[in-house]
Amino acid sequence: MPAGLVQTYRAFARNNAWANHRLLTACAGLSQAEFEARRTGFFPSLQRTPNHIYVIDLFYVDALEGGWLGPRAWQNEVPHGSLSELKPAQAAMDKRLLAICDALTPERLDDSVRINRDTRVQTERRDRLLMHLFQHQIHHRGQAHAMMSETAVAPPQLDEFFAEGEAPLRAAEFADLGWTEEIVWKS
Repeated sequence: MPAGLVQTYRAFARNNAWANHRLLTACAGLSQAEFEARRTGFFPSLQRTPNHIYVIDLFYVDALEGGWLGPRAWQNEVPHGSLSELKPAQAAMDKRLLAICDALTPERLDDSVRINRDTRVQTERRDRLLMHLFQHQIHHRGQAHAMMSETAVAPPQLDEFFAEGEAPLRAAEFADLGWTEEIVWKS
């Protein structure tokens, strides 16, 4: 039976959390100096790029939860200077996004989300906002992947989307996350 649209969003949220986990786990092989080193990218370091992902997650996840944080989310562009601070913060943010997606229904996908932009209120459909957020994260993780290519640490593969035949290859990471294959595709 094909996955429904709601389940597809849930799978995207889990894939997002898994990719963040893979990227930040790989970054653990870097020294703090390598993590902070200037590199080619929109946010020019491995420290700044995942922090940007976190900050924008904070902005949109808060809005998806009905909050009003708005641009205060990015007042500090590097809220987590070390990987030991960033990794658990991102994992907690990913759990918030998973909870949002796990609570989705077809009707909730069509709901409007109000986003505080300080000078105005932006209104977006929940499904479109989630797709925007996932695309944003994919984009910047790709930049971090390229930056890692400049280091001695091999960048993790981030272009996977839970291919059935590759389940054994991700089993250890799923165990780290407390997941099973069945959780990803539950309806």
